[in-house]
Amino acid sequence: MCDSVGVAPARSATGRTLFAKNSDRPEGECQPFVQYPAAHHPRGARVRCTHVEIAQVAETFAVMGHSPFWVFGFEHGVNEHAVAIGNHTVFSREPVEEQPGLIGMDLVRLGLERARTAREAVEVVATLVETHGQGGPAFKPGGGGYHNSFTIADAREVWLMETSGRRWAARRVEAGALTNHFTLDTGWEIASRDLESFARTEGWWTERARVDVARAYRNEHVPGRISEGRLRRSCALLAARAAHDVAGLEALLRDHGDGGLAPPAHTSTEEEAHFTLCMHAEPVGTTTASLVAELPARDERDDAGWRPWPVWISFATPCTGVFLPVYVDGVVPAAYARGGETPSDDSAWWAFARLRAAAQRDFAALNPRLRAAWAPLERDIERERVEAEARALELARAGDGDAARDALSAFAQRCAERAIARAAELVDAIESGEDVAAATAAG
Repeated sequence: MCDSVGVAPARSATGRTLFAKNSDRPEGECQPFVQYPAAHHPRGARVRCTHVEIAQVAETFAVMGHSPFWVFGFEHGVNEHAVAIGNHTVFSREPVEEQPGLIGMDLVRLGLERARTAREAVEVVATLVETHGQGGPAFKPGGGGYHNSFTIADAREVWLMETSGRRWAARRVEAGALTNHFTLDTGWEIASRDLESFARTEGWWTERARVDVARAYRNEHVPGRISEGRLRRSCALLAARAAHDVAGLEALLRDHGDGGLAPPAHTSTEEEAHFTLCMHAEPVGTTTASLVAELPARDERDDAGWRPWPVWISFATPCTGVFLPVYVDGVVPAAYARGGETPSDDSAWWAFARLRAAAQRDFAALNPRLRAAWAPLERDIERERVEAEARALELARAGDGDAARDALSAFAQRCAERAIARAAELVDAIESGEDVAAATAAG
């Protein structure tokens, strides 16, 4: 599953593009946050993706993102050029290819590694889809693959891109959302050469007018209740505000509908209300990682060509946890990048997964208390972030870029240590029957 939104500068409170996404996967699948440096590669180099090996490019950019522990790619992430990409499962009438190919998460990472702009990323993903196809298991163990859609953003614009096999279409939006079904109509701007001819050959589009992607390609046998309500909700939340900011998109990713801070109780997977933007819907899926980014333009940066910009990430369900800052120009805390199939004490993802599991005892009672419990730390992080970024910028202007990056890395590390320790305290309080509010005061 998954939901994402993109907000172009015209609809942003700061004039900077905003990107936000929830990754919805099996609730026990660890999803660390990892980073890879920029690199140059020799002629003829190859890169091993999740299921296939493909030709490497001469240069790859620095990237970071949430990556299910067993795959090559990202559910969502950003690169050094302030491009952000996230993917979603979509269900097409076209069967998924049987032979191995690239999976959607591979395409996210490859797009980030190879693109300087959102438009360039659309072209990178399109070329990879047309060349290698989409195939192979996207869930562990085994299972099938799926077609993908992508929200792709940079400092200037936001693109929504939808694919079916080796075909694709895309368009720009001022503020838009994607979920797990085709949404593009006849208003797409660019597409693969055979998007229309294939739909007509298959008998999916018989009108003389330009092809409506959603009407032609969407698999109507997949129940709409899983995703239609979520898309309506994200679009309504986008429409409700003239200008958006990071805090508002964090709230959107934590959204459980009109019911408030806790997911809807006493519902089943047969009801649309069961599927909220913050997903608690096993066996269909659970939100396992989240990201919000405000993407700076190059002309905003300092004369030295550098300005720190945070990316906000969350592990497990964002409603039970906290968004934490990381920096492409810094080093991601080691605890964020750790974690595999087995629970481990040194993994941030598993620390917050334990908190989510503890909150499941009584979401209605515990989620509001958890939000109150996290509030003091959130305020401290925001205050310290402003100070840390100002110090890093001062060092960069003085010509000490390494020290500037070290300052950002040290700040992110302090945030990680405090948040992981706080999560453990809250788990202990819940499991011991202690009042979470009392634990907050003691903390």
